[in-house]
Amino acid sequence: MAVPPHGAIDCDIHPALPNTAALLPYLDPYWREHVLLRGLDRDNLETGNYPPGSPLTCRPDWRPQRGLPGSDPGLLRAQALDAFGARFAICNVLHGAPILFSEDLSAALCRAINDWVAAEWLDRDPRLRASIVVPLHGPELAAAEIERRAADPRFVQVLLWAMAEIPLGRRTNWPIYRACARHGLPVGIHAGSSFRNPPTSLGWGSYHLEDYVAQAQGFAGTLNSLVTEGVFVEFPDLTVVLLESGVTWLPGWMWRADKTWRAMRAEVPWNTVAPSEQVRAHVRLTAQPFDAPPTRAQLERILAEIGGDHMLLHATDYPHWQFDGADALPDCLPEALIRKIAVDNPMATYPRLARA
Repeated sequence: MAVPPHGAIDCDIHPALPNTAALLPYLDPYWREHVLLRGLDRDNLETGNYPPGSPLTCRPDWRPQRGLPGSDPGLLRAQALDAFGARFAICNVLHGAPILFSEDLSAALCRAINDWVAAEWLDRDPRLRASIVVPLHGPELAAAEIERRAADPRFVQVLLWAMAEIPLGRRTNWPIYRACARHGLPVGIHAGSSFRNPPTSLGWGSYHLEDYVAQAQGFAGTLNSLVTEGVFVEFPDLTVVLLESGVTWLPGWMWRADKTWRAMRAEVPWNTVAPSEQVRAHVRLTAQPFDAPPTRAQLERILAEIGGDHMLLHATDYPHWQFDGADALPDCLPEALIRKIAVDNPMATYPRLARA
């Protein structure tokens, strides 16, 4: 693995909300009272499915003495920004608020999280940017929150999860993409599930290992949906960033999707170009964690098969355990390509970073 160059753009870091009580100052009076009456302030609504002290929750050298990993702005500044000489880093808050069954409560908490991120993180370090957190199961409410927060140029993306209540390409979700297209905001789709449906096609697994491996299948299903439903045809300027998706599953998906589309294209007449072409034009992937093959020749073949080095973006995934430490990029890459992944591609993907 290789060290990112000074001035790299980190496209995926994870500040953690310390607890729901931290959102109380950012809720309007009705929802503040609602949260207190229901005792929700005593819950953290974290989405991790392992115990807080588990080694899987954080790299050991990044674990704080107290509190959740990623909840200390000072540590994040030192470990994720200063240590790598990052020019920008995009905060993606992974929290249970977007997947609550109550769309109204979900929207209220997402709104508070976005205001909390702006006040507690973005205001404290000019290098930080953020994704807009939205209720996953209320597209109209999500679009309204995008409209509300899009005026702040420090919000550079809209955050969704790979496996939601219905496939992300369905027209029900198009208000989200319409709002993103209107404001030039990429859609970041992060590994994760709303747990409305099993993450595997066989049902619920018993272990975290099953869920983790199945995330690649979830991303493949999401690409199927976005392409087949015609999202990139309806919104030709939309960019989708797959966050923590891995990379090496994509060539196989491209081959299978193209082959099947050639035989069944009459079913989707709006798709006049192959799925792989749409993905190369509209989809980007973070390279952390990067499931790279062991040899340089294999790595070069993977990059050739996905169709271009323009698709990969640098990310540290701070403070998660998958991160490879100081060596944050695949080894044996040419210096020019490392700079492209770490600087040029993120700048091209996020227009608001370029304007900054």
